[in-house]
Amino acid sequence: MDTIIEYINISGSFVFAVSGALIAMKKRLDPFGVLIVAFITAVGGGTLRDILIDRQVFWLYNNSIIYAVITGATVAMIFKSKMNFFSKPIFFYDALGLGLFSITGVQIGLEADLSSSICILLGTVTGVFGGVLRDVVVNRIPVVFKKEIYATASILGGFLYLFLMKLEVPNPYLQIAPILFIIIIRLTAVFFNISLPSIYKDKLKHG
Repeated sequence: MDTIIEYINISGSFVFAVSGALIAMKKRLDPFGVLIVAFITAVGGGTLRDILIDRQVFWLYNNSIIYAVITGATVAMIFKSKMNFFSKPIFFYDALGLGLFSITGVQIGLEADLSSSICILLGTVTGVFGGVLRDVVVNRIPVVFKKEIYATASILGGFLYLFLMKLEVPNPYLQIAPILFIIIIRLTAVFFNISLPSIYKDKLKHG
């Protein structure tokens, strides 16, 4: 399990770093600023998770995470124009990171013998909070605070992971299925403009 979590952490760090770097470049930050935003995006959620459960912060003693972040940011800076083969590249890489890190958070919660609901919450924190920090740093309203389906995808993926675990689905399918589930939900919501209802809709109509 520890090996699987480490591989997912490295993969998630890479794709979240790409996501953070793309947004930083969109804001015209210099290379150092791009690297900082990429780093915050990649490790923010996992850092908060580890602090909450009094666990060794996952990147402090793991150089592979640092290399993954640097590589992701560098790849984004060098191949920025090549990454536009997706109509919405930032959302694509953000969805990958969300799926990978959400399931890592659930797994780590289970290893800490926490309840199912807290494990899902940890998964959501892990998957979402790096993006929150990124958006705050670059002066954007965090996606999770808007009506987009973002944290919802993470929560549903956490439920699916626990359900598959109850069914004794073996590794790596136990991880792969909910990760893909989260990615598909997020990308579907973005490309088809599906969102949660706004609580301000009625006020805007009558205001």
